[in-house]
Amino acid sequence: MKTTYREAMRAALREALQRDDRVFLMGEDVGAYGGCYAVSLGLLEEFGPERVRDTPLSESGFVGAGIGAALNGMRPIVEIMTVNFSLLALDQIVNSAASLLHMSGGQFNVPLVIRMTTGAGRQLGAQHSHSLEGWYAHIPGLRLLAPATLEDARGMLWTALADPDPVLIFEHGSLYAAEGELADDAGPVGIDRAEIRRPGTDVTLITYGGTLPLTLDAAAQLAERGVAAEVIDLRTLRPLDEETILASVARTHRAVIVDEAWRSGSLSAEIAARIAEKAFYELDAPVARVCGAEVPMPYPKHLEEAALPSAARVVAAALEAVGAGA
Repeated sequence: MKTTYREAMRAALREALQRDDRVFLMGEDVGAYGGCYAVSLGLLEEFGPERVRDTPLSESGFVGAGIGAALNGMRPIVEIMTVNFSLLALDQIVNSAASLLHMSGGQFNVPLVIRMTTGAGRQLGAQHSHSLEGWYAHIPGLRLLAPATLEDARGMLWTALADPDPVLIFEHGSLYAAEGELADDAGPVGIDRAEIRRPGTDVTLITYGGTLPLTLDAAAQLAERGVAAEVIDLRTLRPLDEETILASVARTHRAVIVDEAWRSGSLSAEIAARIAEKAFYELDAPVARVCGAEVPMPYPKHLEEAALPSAARVVAAALEAVGAGA
């Protein structure tokens, strides 16, 4: 069937609400408004206000309420409008959700799922457009997911709900309108492994979430120039599927990491370090990175585009890596 990323997410939410009475959705505008990106449109009418709850503008308050509900046997799905706003709930996420299992000596799991939008490309300004998932990837006790395809948008939620510990799902805002074919029987998917979205032998392109489409575009352009690029979609940002990354680098001997976040202290820095630590002698060229410009995300369209990774920049980095730079 033909569907969109947004509709696939909504189908996953509907299925979760139907399958388990303990599941409920909570967040700002998720009910009457249908979600700020229309992901939960119609679910309030279908499941009622006990299962689809609008909250005040209080991220710390409703994330804390979600933690309490999870500790008491419920399976809450908490929606935060953007990753920027999640910083208002950082204490709850880091000091409570991620820590309680260890602080309690293994007595208290926190089976909480938090969804949030990340990324730029829609002229929403600096306070709505950043990619801060790399910060959360620093925190032990959290699992981080970044669905980039319709299959993962449809299938990651249920697997996340089955996890006994907190799971954060980062949905790139540019993907909601993405269209494509999704199998009628599409269902839960694994969340432990990265996926090779395009095989290749000359250079490994490593990415996730909203930068997957432009990276696949870059790989297609590279193919026209005789360079076979392998594209890895990380899918899970913590824990990283190191095995898939290192195996690909061992085949291609070159790596380019594409990450919309700021370069300094980023997830791309972590991946580059692991390749250097564990696959240094496999490399025929330095690990390259294509990241977002280190500025608060500009509002003007031309400046926002200039601040973001592009297929052209990925192509240039890959050509440099294989020794075919312009």
